Amino acid sequence: MKKQALIKRYMRSRSSSLTDLGRHPPKTHSEDDTDFLRRAIEKAQATLNGPKPLRPLTPSINQLQFRYRAKDNELERRMRPALPSSLPLEDDAQVTVFLNKRGIIAKYAREQVSDEDIVRLKPTKWLNDEIINFYGAMILGRSEACKENPVKHGKSKVKKPLDSYYFNTFFWTKLEKEGYDKGRLAKWTKKVDIFSKDVILIPVNHSNIHWTGAAINMRHKRIESYDSMHDDRRRVFKLLRQYLDLEHRNKKKTPFDFTGWQDYTSEDTPMQENGFDCGVFTCQFLESLSRGEDTFNFTQKDIPYLRRRMIWEICNATLRTEP
Repeated sequence: MKKQALIKRYMRSRSSSLTDLGRHPPKTHSEDDTDFLRRAIEKAQATLNGPKPLRPLTPSINQLQFRYRAKDNELERRMRPALPSSLPLEDDAQVTVFLNKRGIIAKYAREQVSDEDIVRLKPTKWLNDEIINFYGAMILGRSEACKENPVKHGKSKVKKPLDSYYFNTFFWTKLEKEGYDKGRLAKWTKKVDIFSKDVILIPVNHSNIHWTGAAINMRHKRIESYDSMHDDRRRVFKLLRQYLDLEHRNKKKTPFDFTGWQDYTSEDTPMQENGFDCGVFTCQFLESLSRGEDTFNFTQKDIPYLRRRMIWEICNATLRTEP
């Protein structure tokens, strides 16, 4: 009985740890601890709010290549001779004679121009399909002739033409309004493999109020747009990418591989300063691109000369090899 009584008494007694609580005052943080925490927080905040350490400048290979290319282009532009202000006297006299002719003035391949077309190359006139397509046909003809009969350029300042292909002005109209299938664009290339070309040249008419130049550059993997008004031409990129893919599916039976391809415009594209010279700019863009030029050596001030020069070229059915 005594043993059971002792056990009950022990069970009812408080834990020694609890009975000792009253003997020890609760722990408190010292002022030193508080100061340490405050200083640590302030230091962390200062680190977060302070300037970040400078990263070492390590430009990528692409950035370096772009810089070197830009420098090369600038040097080449400075070294390239400016265009003359006029044709040689004898050639300029021919232009005057051509402008006084009537009827059909010149023919080349399937293209021809009349007196009503050629006068559009006079100052302030807007170019029509006939002039642009005649000029494009000469660009294409020069490329094909160069493949068949390679020429020695010698001291010529004109680069050797690339293996180019030219779509006439009606190609873009078909592509934009009807699309690849309905526009039956597969038939446009039954006798040519555009994927074997260096560059495909395309004049683009925007709502019958503006001409621009476009290109599918196989060498540089670029869809290119050159606009003398410097407007945004995302639709050009979109439709030409669609065309390229559908053409590849039709001719090669596989989707086109766009790996590494980019949409490209140049900030150095010459700008027109009026509302009627866009066609001349477009023809000169395409002609320069057909020779692999990455920069253009003409500006608005050269357009009067280029109009006279184009009259001479069209009426003689040949592109000049010298200014």
